[in-house]
Amino acid sequence: MLSRVAEALYWMSRYIERAENNARILTVNQQLVLDFAGAPGSASMEPWEPIIYALADKELFYKLYSKADEKSVVEFVMFDKRNPNSVYSCLSFARENARTVREQITSEMWEQINTMYLSLGAESTRRAMKANTYGTLKLVLEASQLFQGITISTMSHGEDYEFIGLGRFFDRADRTSRMLDVKYHTLLPSGETIGGNVDTIQWMAVLKSASALEPFRKQHVGQVTPANVANYLIRSKSFPRAIQFCVNFIDQSLHRISGSEKGTFANEAERLAGRLRASIAYNTMDDIFAIGMHEYLDQIQLRLIEISKSLSKSYFERS
Repeated sequence: MLSRVAEALYWMSRYIERAENNARILTVNQQLVLDFAGAPGSASMEPWEPIIYALADKELFYKLYSKADEKSVVEFVMFDKRNPNSVYSCLSFARENARTVREQITSEMWEQINTMYLSLGAESTRRAMKANTYGTLKLVLEASQLFQGITISTMSHGEDYEFIGLGRFFDRADRTSRMLDVKYHTLLPSGETIGGNVDTIQWMAVLKSASALEPFRKQHVGQVTPANVANYLIRSKSFPRAIQFCVNFIDQSLHRISGSEKGTFANEAERLAGRLRASIAYNTMDDIFAIGMHEYLDQIQLRLIEISKSLSKSYFERS
């Protein structure tokens, strides 16, 4: 496969996943604001600012806006073209990457990307967002999930498909780690206790942001604790938004692309992915808490960046 094609497919997928994740965080936060309305301790909370921390866009946001309220955060995350990580910008970048590889993707995939992009850019969508924020966000989530279903159902599962999967799971692992990290550092209001009502609601919100609340409850009935939630979102091998699941997929996909046997590596990206997979698999929650949750999640984010850079060097760079 040509390096430019592989790169375009990879980034097309990353941007669509990022758009979905950002819309998902807004959806959960809106519900969280409603849950906290009038609750003890809610007056000391800044309910919209944690989104900016979770998306790692604090510096840019405060260059453009003076206050992190609902109006400014929704505009920044959904529509602002000056924000390269806004949902609109992500869909624009995804569409441009898809346009350059029209011959590699199916017509159904192209039509769905085009529909997502044009729909979000329409003035009617902005009006609908003001009247029914939740409903509009829901449409974005469903459109992204429809694209994934179309991709799985209509595209040959060869190398091109593997690069699309890599893009999806790289961004998914990064967003899950950031959501966990921001919970540990910015959400709990002053005066609130760990394990209190506010803390439990916030941990449930973290699970919801990854669509993990229902599968989590099947394993941990009535036990929404920091350790249980962190363990599930970091180390689950069966939940598709858990970091371990994502890294396992990345490792396996890299081996399918290169053809190297399991337990070996053909390039630096495979070596780094295998090392990260083993690290997550063999670190217990006691190990993670001993390292420090923030420090551990920061290590994961840095390692994902290293793997992505090595992937680019191995497959995307052109001489």
